[in-house]
Amino acid sequence: MSEQVSTRPLVDKLGIGPGMRVAIVGVPDASLLDMLRTRTDDITKGSPRSATDVVFLGADSVEQLASLTVLRARLKPSGAIWVVSRKGRTATLRDVEVIAAARAAGLVDNKVVSFSETHTSLRLVIPLGLR
Repeated sequence: MSEQVSTRPLVDKLGIGPGMRVAIVGVPDASLLDMLRTRTDDITKGSPRSATDVVFLGADSVEQLASLTVLRARLKPSGAIWVVSRKGRTATLRDVEVIAAARAAGLVDNKVVSFSETHTSLRLVIPLGLR
C-alpha cells in the first residue's frame, strides 16, 4: 500500500476561516503570517485579545506551556490553541508532555497536523462539556 499524501492547504488543515481572530505567540515562522493573511487581517503577534478563534503557541519545553491557562481564557468557547514544536530527532517536547499541560489548563487535544518539514502542531480545545 502506498501512503496517501494530503493535497489540502495547511491553512485549511489548521481550520483557519475567513475573518477569524488569530494570535501568534512565539512562532517565528514568517510563512505562517503570510499564510494566515490569505484568510484574515485580524492577526495579533504576542498576547491574544479576548474572543480569539485560534492561537499558535510555539513551544519546545514544558516551561513554555505554562501560558496555556492564560491563553485558554482568551479563546472563544469554540476556539483552539495549536502548540507548534519541533519534530523528529530535534524534538525537545514530547506529545505526552503537551497533553499533560493541556489537561492541567482545562484543555484536551483533538488533532495533529504536520506544520512543516521540521515542526508538528497539536490542537488543544476546551472540552465540549465546559463550553
